[in-house]
Amino acid sequence: MRALVIEDEAAILILVESYLQEAGIEVLDTASRIEEAMEKAANLQFDVAILDVNLMGKNSYDVAKMLRRRNIPFIYSTGYGRAGLPTELEDLTLLSKPFTQEQFNAALHGVTAHLRPSKTV
Repeated sequence: MRALVIEDEAAILILVESYLQEAGIEVLDTASRIEEAMEKAANLQFDVAILDVNLMGKNSYDVAKMLRRRNIPFIYSTGYGRAGLPTELEDLTLLSKPFTQEQFNAALHGVTAHLRPSKTV
């Protein structure tokens, strides 16, 4: 699996990249600005995205809507909670900052479980 990470805080970006790698997911690319995020979300081929709600003072709602149109699962990451999210994005998997690796892994599993082949015993 490959991921697009959209985050403007370097420390959180590094943390998310390490969590993804530990989960066996390749970080395909990253973006830290809305314009860059929209271009990559529209054109790159990836399986999952981690998307910060606020990128350099601008909300990333249009990026989230683009991911939805492409049927790409994603985790919305924020320090603000659900307050203020547009109605059509209220049902998203939301990861509140700061988050632990366990919280990240649970959210990641929730959005990618249908993408991973099931293991039979």
